[in-house]
Amino acid sequence: MNHSDHSHHGDHASHMAAGTDAAGGASWSMAVKATLHCLTGCAIGEILGMVIGTALLWGNVPTMVLAISLAFVFGYSFTLFAVRRAGLDWKSAVRIALAADTVSIAVMELVDNSIIALTPGAMDAHLSDGLFWYALLGGFAVAFLITTPVNKWMIGRGKGHAVVHSLH
Repeated sequence: MNHSDHSHHGDHASHMAAGTDAAGGASWSMAVKATLHCLTGCAIGEILGMVIGTALLWGNVPTMVLAISLAFVFGYSFTLFAVRRAGLDWKSAVRIALAADTVSIAVMELVDNSIIALTPGAMDAHLSDGLFWYALLGGFAVAFLITTPVNKWMIGRGKGHAVVHSLH
């Protein structure tokens, strides 16, 4: 089979076969990869936002808003640049990035920031405090564990990162 010829893909499900499990849903491996991709962008954006907000002596709320905003920006940008490299125009690439990442990033940010907010003292910890990093990294770990099944469910239904998979 010639992999450069995608005319044999009548639908997205046939293209996803390599990433599906025996029941026809998305594989855990594919969900883990999608979640790690999302986590990377979110982590870069969120840490950068925390560093900027702390350096500018902003309060907790504006720093958190910046961190969450940058998590979305970096999360989307990873997908956006990947699909642009695959040859999509900007408008299509933006639509794909939004469709692929919005739910994943939103779940990840909700979980991660809830853990930070609920960890006693974490909101007032400084970048040099172990508590800051413990809460942040612990939040990322829990967010990964919760977001992976969400991504698996979405990919199995042709949503989320499944829309990006067709471009690989």
